[in-house]
Amino acid sequence: MPDDLTQRTVSYISMETATKEDYMLLKELHAPFIAGFPDRALKYLDVLHQGFPGELVDRYEHSLQSATRAHRDGADEELVVAALFHDIGDQLAPENHAEFAACVLKPYVTPLTHWIIEKHGLFQGYYYFHHYGTDRNARDEFKGHPGYRPCIDFCHKYDQTSFDPDYDTMPLEAFEPMVHRILGRTPWGDHTNAAMA
Repeated sequence: MPDDLTQRTVSYISMETATKEDYMLLKELHAPFIAGFPDRALKYLDVLHQGFPGELVDRYEHSLQSATRAHRDGADEELVVAALFHDIGDQLAPENHAEFAACVLKPYVTPLTHWIIEKHGLFQGYYYFHHYGTDRNARDEFKGHPGYRPCIDFCHKYDQTSFDPDYDTMPLEAFEPMVHRILGRTPWGDHTNAAMA
């Protein structure tokens, strides 16, 4: 970013006293920051190396495996990218990580993809809730929803299978162009208005 942009500041110390010129300046200065979101998101994946103890792979490897499986299964790029980022909330929001990830992705993906990521924590529970004495079929409250079957498929094919330390996982670099295409979209563009069918 050119120095002249970084040196310019608004005039206000409270938002209620800001002028239109202040907000136009912020809009101008924020544009390059928003455009850099794909790179920041890719860097953030590194935090997934520090995760839940006791599993055979860390969440970083799990995320790459999930995306690799989605890619090899022929999923569209948006779902592959969503698979890559589906557990990014595990560090900051371990009890509601699915909602966290869905919130981050929402401006860049279709409503169906957003829904799948938002609900994947509940749907993933099919594989283990009963071991903790809770209802593994809790996902069935969403039977009839257009995202029900796609979320079951996402969890079954890409998420619950991706804890294998011997799996031939693609490197992060293979996904970077996809991440730039999907997370580089105009936030809240037409893709966010797509019908969920």
